[in-house]
Amino acid sequence: MLRPAVLALFAATALSSTVAVGAPVTPAAPAPATQTLFGVKSDAASGKILITLPAPGADGVLGRYIYATGLRTGLGSPNIRLDRGMQGPDQLVVFRRYGKKIAVQFENPTYRATGASAAEQAAARDSFAFTTVWMTDIAQTEADGRITIDIAPFLTKDMIGVAQELAQGGAKGYRLAENLSTPDFSATAAFPDNVEFEALQTFQTDTPGGEVARLVPDPRQLSLVTHHSFVRLPEPGYTQRLFDPRTGGFSTPVVDFAKPLGESLVYQLANRFRLEKVDPSAPRSKVKKPIIFYIDPAAPEPVRTAVIEGVGWWSQAFDAAGFIDGFQAKLLPPGVDPRDVRYNMVNWSNRATRGWSYGQVITDPRTGEIIKGNVVLGSLRMRQDMIIFESLVGTDGVGKGGPNDPVEATLARLRQLGAHEVGHALGFMHNFAGSTQGKTSVMDYPGPQIDLKDGKLDLSNAYAVGIGSWDKFTVDWLYGQAAPGVEPEGEARAKVARMVAAGTRYITDIDGRAPDTPNPWGSMWDNGDDPSAELIRMLSVRGVAIAGFGQKALLPNEPVAALRRRFVPVWLLHRYQVEAAAKMVGGIDYVYAVKGDGTPPARPVAAATQRAALDALLATLSAEILTVPDVLVGELSAGINGAPDRQSDIEVMDTASAAAFDPLVAADVGAEVTLNTLLAPARLTRVYEQHRRDPANLGLDELVDQLLTKTVSRRNSDLERRIAYRTVLALAKAAHDPETSPDVALVLTARLDALAAQLAKGGDAWSRGLSRTLSDPDLLEKELAKAPRAPSVPPGMPIGAETGWMDDVM
Repeated sequence: MLRPAVLALFAATALSSTVAVGAPVTPAAPAPATQTLFGVKSDAASGKILITLPAPGADGVLGRYIYATGLRTGLGSPNIRLDRGMQGPDQLVVFRRYGKKIAVQFENPTYRATGASAAEQAAARDSFAFTTVWMTDIAQTEADGRITIDIAPFLTKDMIGVAQELAQGGAKGYRLAENLSTPDFSATAAFPDNVEFEALQTFQTDTPGGEVARLVPDPRQLSLVTHHSFVRLPEPGYTQRLFDPRTGGFSTPVVDFAKPLGESLVYQLANRFRLEKVDPSAPRSKVKKPIIFYIDPAAPEPVRTAVIEGVGWWSQAFDAAGFIDGFQAKLLPPGVDPRDVRYNMVNWSNRATRGWSYGQVITDPRTGEIIKGNVVLGSLRMRQDMIIFESLVGTDGVGKGGPNDPVEATLARLRQLGAHEVGHALGFMHNFAGSTQGKTSVMDYPGPQIDLKDGKLDLSNAYAVGIGSWDKFTVDWLYGQAAPGVEPEGEARAKVARMVAAGTRYITDIDGRAPDTPNPWGSMWDNGDDPSAELIRMLSVRGVAIAGFGQKALLPNEPVAALRRRFVPVWLLHRYQVEAAAKMVGGIDYVYAVKGDGTPPARPVAAATQRAALDALLATLSAEILTVPDVLVGELSAGINGAPDRQSDIEVMDTASAAAFDPLVAADVGAEVTLNTLLAPARLTRVYEQHRRDPANLGLDELVDQLLTKTVSRRNSDLERRIAYRTVLALAKAAHDPETSPDVALVLTARLDALAAQLAKGGDAWSRGLSRTLSDPDLLEKELAKAPRAPSVPPGMPIGAETGWMDDVM
């Protein structure tokens, strides 16, 4: 998540320290915790903010701190990540004297020579560049050598990267307007462990438009309030934990030139809070300082209570790891400033449309120790969940309690969301395999479990309650404190070995986020230990939902035209289970392993399993599944009047014209969901290669045969011909995709040539027309380039197609 490194996300900067792995950190002793970091005097009349730093040492250093940036106000965009409460990357910052100048510099501790001689350490440090971000004159030198500078000009620099974030989000051309930017002299604050500054920053462009134009009164100038944090370096005593790829954590990489030959220069330090037992020898003990996350009082009820409850689930995992009251969730007390680094925050943020929530941290860039957790929850996730549940079971039960009350189902999802994002801020990655072993982790993306009881939809088991078994393991591994005399890293490895032996699955973003990745267990918003069987079940649930859909999904006096938006999540209810089942086709079963842990090598998913998945996927392309009931076509064609609703503009399917709902477009969209993932170039290449090495495996010819038999061979109705057309064009698109391997492209081209010859013999205009298109390369290229011929699939996440800033997440 960075632009963010959340994958969902989490914002830790990869910086490290010059300390031995597993040893307590012993940096220079900080100032006593009762004192502020440095003197601060804000003078609005003179336009200066004066800070008084300690006298410089022999190396010219006046002070070394952790520096972090953030936003107090947001843009309100779901696509451009500039949210209220978000953070930028953190750095190890130093104030250094050069004659009459003071420089602000970012050091580069990733590269080090731990425990080596002073000359070796200097060589490691001096071989890599650092960054000087600002330089200023000395304002005053005190008798004791302390130095005062005016930091006000630094505070209006675009340190958080707003202009870059705008450009990456499509709002290009914005630049910082210095004449419309100023420090906020009233917002300076000093806490025991950090000093905070804020600034009004304005960004200008001569070419406004797009996303910003919809959100800002005058998009030529947009203003944000940014803040700068200078944080005390942690006290000595922190014990590091080596990252293990088999667990679900984030890490800080290190390049250590003091490692002996035969050992890797590169290792990773797991990110975690400092958590210590009062009695280290006791299996269970109170802690010296619990990890507490405070909930933003801006969250309204009953949201606030639900978030507190969900975040509080983590106490179960810490208690199981032997930490009595080691984790707590509380409402932020009145009068407490959330900028105080001692308070981990869960912020409630609003946007124009739904968007991602994410967990972030401030870390010690030398060691990976988490100093502060900072979560942003987007409010419209909850509203979108409400729309989904109201669309499924109607609005009559809203607010009345009971298993099918959309409010109750939404709050259940919100508890999961709160626990999930705080999990990132505790140091944990996604585990997208959790849903395949009985909901073992809140770090999965959970799809709602929608059951059928007596032929009716039932939401009583929509989401799991409480922390999962995987989460308990990761807390024990990452935070568990070894008894005196026990080697901590050895004990941590033993815990992982037991997890591996138990067969517990862990698959994270690199293998779970994209729909064409090969691992069969890493999918988002799916359910069940058999993805193919669950897809067939979901089609039954979807059928009941479509049959019961109508104006009962609307609130009193809500425009009937809103049905078009509410129909989309019902029509595409199976979309994520399609992706999960498709990962079995050409799938490769593998885990994250280390030498000697006994895990088997990667192997293709069993042939029978792949064929069962293909059967389930082809079932989604039947006319029965892709027929919109006639009774709904009229309901979905209600007239639209009034100001545009941005949410309805982006979350509906294309119409025939004006308000007229087009059921064939709905069929197109449904078919595209399956065809896009089934015929992904990477998947087809794996199918081809697996069959080449073992003819018993599912092969490319078999896959194409089955697909054409299911679609092109059945074209007696207009709908079936539309499905057949969409299938043939999808095959042609795959054949022409530059990402498709040459072998696969040649096979697909040959199959399309044979199909063209077959269709040419048909007696109907449809067959002859499609044959001419396939036989004429220029005509086919034009057909593939016609965007309107392939209607876009409305976005689904976050609620279980990504639209912007999550595209580059880990």
